[in-house]
Amino acid sequence: MQFLALAHGGFGFNGNIFETNIINLAAVLAIVVSFVGNNLTALLEDRKATILKNLQEANQRAIEVQEKLNQARAQLELAKKKAQEIREEGVLRASQELNNVITQHELRLAKLEEFKQETLQFYQQKAFKQAYVYVISKLITCVRERLNKGLDSTYHVVVNNFYVSRFTEYSPK
Repeated sequence: MQFLALAHGGFGFNGNIFETNIINLAAVLAIVVSFVGNNLTALLEDRKATILKNLQEANQRAIEVQEKLNQARAQLELAKKKAQEIREEGVLRASQELNNVITQHELRLAKLEEFKQETLQFYQQKAFKQAYVYVISKLITCVRERLNKGLDSTYHVVVNNFYVSRFTEYSPK
């Protein structure tokens, strides 16, 4: 129930509830704004400061994370380069080792071939010496037989000494 001031200076009843509600709402809002407004403004300012601080911290963290990401990428690139260098060094060492093994194998083959040739030459010389000794002994035997048959003992000794001295001077290589 609302009362309005009459034109005569008195109060009366106003039946328009909508207008009365707007007036009541304006009065309540004025009281709320005057008493609660400062507190609400301070609360909103605090909230705004907190939000700004959180945003700045988030930006700072984002910058730090971006820096860490960049450092991690740089380390990754460095690791990739190092891995590539290690791979290349491994390939180089493997090829060097392969070349060393091949060279050593070739040296061993050359030494083996040299040993084979020396062995072959040794057995050839041995066979030649045996053949030479056999031929010489046969010749001496034949000469002795011949000398024993047709020579006297003095001439026989002279001829034998001559051939024996020549035989002792001979030295096979």
